[in-house]
Amino acid sequence: MTSAKTQDDGTAILACTISRDVQNFDLLIEDMETILGERWGDLGFAEALAFFSQPEAESLEFVALAIDGEDEDNLSLMGEIISQAKEKKIKIVLIAEDVTPASLHQLLRKGADEFVPYPLPEGELQEAIERMNKPEPVATTAVAAQVAQGDSKEGALFVVHGLAGGVGSTTMAVNLAWELATASDKEAPSVCVIDLDLQYGSVSTYLDLPRRETIFEMLSDTTLMDDDVFSQALQTYEEKLEVLTAPSDMVPLDLITPDDIERVIEIARRKFDYVVVDMPTTLVHWSETVLQAAHVYFAMIELDMRSAQNALRLKRALQAEELPFNKLRFALNRAPKFTDLNGKGRVKRMGESLGISIDLQLPDGGKPVMQSGDHGLPLAKSAAKNPLRREIAKLAKSLHSLGSSSAEAA
Repeated sequence: MTSAKTQDDGTAILACTISRDVQNFDLLIEDMETILGERWGDLGFAEALAFFSQPEAESLEFVALAIDGEDEDNLSLMGEIISQAKEKKIKIVLIAEDVTPASLHQLLRKGADEFVPYPLPEGELQEAIERMNKPEPVATTAVAAQVAQGDSKEGALFVVHGLAGGVGSTTMAVNLAWELATASDKEAPSVCVIDLDLQYGSVSTYLDLPRRETIFEMLSDTTLMDDDVFSQALQTYEEKLEVLTAPSDMVPLDLITPDDIERVIEIARRKFDYVVVDMPTTLVHWSETVLQAAHVYFAMIELDMRSAQNALRLKRALQAEELPFNKLRFALNRAPKFTDLNGKGRVKRMGESLGISIDLQLPDGGKPVMQSGDHGLPLAKSAAKNPLRREIAKLAKSLHSLGSSSAEAA
């Protein structure tokens, strides 16, 4: 590591770590030395802002912003660091440990290019750097036309994917969508929940809505889909939430193509502030399309062997195809209580053994959760004080406040 304020023998520094104390991230130090040798430096948060204006910063290709739970009180400073780096056309990879999904979402929306959880999985930092160095794709004609017409609204896309049956992915998707739709009494955002589990999707059951034939017809030929066709396929729940249910009949998952999914997501994001997608457990050829488009991709697991094995399989599959595994936010459902020290230890060991960061722990809501689904009601309407409902509501409010802040800034 070289001082970020000097250059040895004219050798330019190519990257910097930015952290409260880089010694808290020893694996990051090792990876930076392996990848860059001595051509990197280290900066504190305040130092980084000053350094960006110095001539030495012109050689920087990227910075690694490393934060942990103690830094969440300084998110505005983190955001300013990202903004100034973007102005200098410096790439940013976010390294985070024990940071909430809401905070990660805020920093990613500020402009961080990549996210890697800490402890760093083997090879993840190198892969993130390689992805950042790839040339950016040219905008499609359709997107360019929208921008030219001033229609550049892009709602946030939150995806929920259960890595095993019964881990609560639909409960999470439905209740997150409802809490987002009701997070603010003053300016209620527009929210849409989409059920892409074409065979066993139960969003319609959890909200007591019928399934329509028009959904199958729309998905069968999305080239004919426009705003009107999409809107006609939606159903409104309690005048606050728009829902695209799974088709009325069980259909093959390969009924739709990646292009079909891209069209559905594009039109949904254009019409709504937030779009929540409930995915099938099975990986299909259009799963990559959803993963690439997602702002936050919640991977639901439980504290059991099947979840651990499936999480490892998914990690290997995504990394083998060089897909952005780092986008996943692992959410542990039915997590141990705060007083269950043995359970907490098992959670920590699970994350370490899989090389993942378990970013969200959801408490066990008990029988009221199942009863809520059976009655077709969100938890907020059937069991408002349920601990699971409280945690999802807290997550939704933080995500909503971030969306509002971004909108005001824009």
